[in-house]
Amino acid sequence: MRCTPSGRIRQTLLHWLKDPPAHFPPASLDPLGTGVTPRAVAAKLGVPRRTAAAHLDFLTRLGLLRTRRRLLRTYYRRDEARIAEVAQLFEKNW
Repeated sequence: MRCTPSGRIRQTLLHWLKDPPAHFPPASLDPLGTGVTPRAVAAKLGVPRRTAAAHLDFLTRLGLLRTRRRLLRTYYRRDEARIAEVAQLFEKNW
């Protein structure tokens, strides 16, 4: 099965969000260092903020990411429990 360009971007996002401090500057992290803003993701991907936000929102709707609002910003982080559930489904071949 081939992965679409959007799929590759989303895989990359999930990888980066596994260890946000290793992939994003400290100013783009929430105070706990567990999430990043769409602006930081857009800068790293080299795409408009709205494009990055669309990918992040898609992953959030799937339940793979969680959000946290702080002041005027939304921070995205992985939902490790949900990711483990999905991985288990694929291991069982549905």
